[in-house]
Amino acid sequence: MSDNTARDSAYKEPVILLGLGAMGAALADAWLTAGHPLTVWNRDPRRAEPFAARGATVAATAAEAVASGRLVVLCLLDDDSVDEALTGADLTDRDLVNLTTGTPLRARDRATWAQARGARFLDGGIMAVPPMIGTPESGGYVFYSGSAASFEDHRHTLAVPAGTRYVGEDPGFAALHDVALLSAMYGAFSGIAHAFALIRREAVDPEKFAPLLVDWLTAMVPAAHTTAERLNSGDHTSGVVSGLAMQVAGSATLVRTAEDQGVSTALLSPYLNLMERLLREGGHDEEDTARVIDLLVG
Repeated sequence: MSDNTARDSAYKEPVILLGLGAMGAALADAWLTAGHPLTVWNRDPRRAEPFAARGATVAATAAEAVASGRLVVLCLLDDDSVDEALTGADLTDRDLVNLTTGTPLRARDRATWAQARGARFLDGGIMAVPPMIGTPESGGYVFYSGSAASFEDHRHTLAVPAGTRYVGEDPGFAALHDVALLSAMYGAFSGIAHAFALIRREAVDPEKFAPLLVDWLTAMVPAAHTTAERLNSGDHTSGVVSGLAMQVAGSATLVRTAEDQGVSTALLSPYLNLMERLLREGGHDEEDTARVIDLLVG
């Protein structure tokens, strides 16, 4: 190994971090632990004190922090907080990495805004909670989208707190992937809640029922691959075991059971209603239910 290679491998890129809430603090801890020079700013400076004690530089203002280096990571409350923090900051030749939760449209607007001010822009969607940050075995990762050049320049530094998954140059794609996965999660949570509601008043131990539920859902999850294949191919009939007509007929039992158990169908009905609507359109009796997606997107 040459001396230059040794120096390159030992180099720790400086990071500027705006925002020290729960997630921001976890990011700060990860970068400091890994030996990266860190400059931090937070609206309440008291949150910066523990990091100052560990060697971080504390900026008096966000603009001062931004002026201190190239890689600027934002992990703030919302888009308005980002606007406020960056007011008056010189973004020329900066790489902005926005890990503030937002929508795809706002990410695209932010990218245009940043580029007009001389900065490269990456948006990020964090698929982790703070305790998972800085813990590789946790499986946490961050979606990134926007400037491919910026991502390549900083990918090793960005990978310190959590794994990285670059999903394209469209700045909105990180938020889109983030929200799509979270939406699927809440859909699963709604099904879990309905299942437990059905057994709630019966002599069924929830803790004994839970493994059955987990095993069943795990067996169903690969249906996502089949759905993706059908969306790409347009083939909604090959390999279908239980067609739409059969599923709609069977769903009546789900509704009656809920009614008999005194359980609301508020979490169940929206999807069942979509299946019924698709069946009424005609011509879909033997199809897979994946086509309900077309009803959602118009």
